[in-house]
Amino acid sequence: MKDQIKLAGLNEEDIIDVIRESLTLPKKQKAETKKVINESYVVSTNKFNLSTEKLSEESKAAHQELMEGYAKALNEISAALDTADRDAANPNNSAFRSLKIDEAHNINAAFLHALFFENISDLRSTLSMDSLTYMRLERDFGSFDAWQRDFIACALSARNGWAVTVYNIFLKRYMNVVVDLHSIGIPFSSIPIIVIDCWEHTYYRDYLKDRRSYVFAMMKELKWDTIEERIRKAERMIEASK
Repeated sequence: MKDQIKLAGLNEEDIIDVIRESLTLPKKQKAETKKVINESYVVSTNKFNLSTEKLSEESKAAHQELMEGYAKALNEISAALDTADRDAANPNNSAFRSLKIDEAHNINAAFLHALFFENISDLRSTLSMDSLTYMRLERDFGSFDAWQRDFIACALSARNGWAVTVYNIFLKRYMNVVVDLHSIGIPFSSIPIIVIDCWEHTYYRDYLKDRRSYVFAMMKELKWDTIEERIRKAERMIEASK
């Protein structure tokens, strides 16, 4: 099934052609992608204009470039999967297996970065006690302060990774998770709600090794309107699944 996500500047066929030409494939196999390329998906990235002064312009630019690199890699993997030999798949030495693992890595990397950029950098960050976000976090953590302490502990625990508040469909509650790298530690059936990037490269230029100060700075400027909309979408999904 063909999927297209935020194409910017180029139309779908242009992007698919660029991807096809970039593949390291024999000419015959590259030509064959024309028959099946419509099964692939294409992603593109937004240009985020972060107003925060708690990250330097150099850090913002480098991080935008990093996210774009993950999206580019994901598009190449998507196209390569169309021609991967599924009959040769095995757990020990399989091009198909390697591509699927790389696909998950780059999906998580690209979209976690986007979620992070979308929910930070609000210079007037406020959260009202009658908001759905506040009420849900208070319900599932006992108090908003308890959520905050738990989330900070997750952020300080990640080994080059992420702190994420998710709604877990199995547990039917909001919870905080520690994500190492881009994939390790994410429970199945989790909908991401609040995301903080805790990779060292995110903060080292501006905070050196002081991750705690960086995490506090990001949390002071959380974009609660964006987070509120994510919770409302999650609630609609939960209701629809009943």
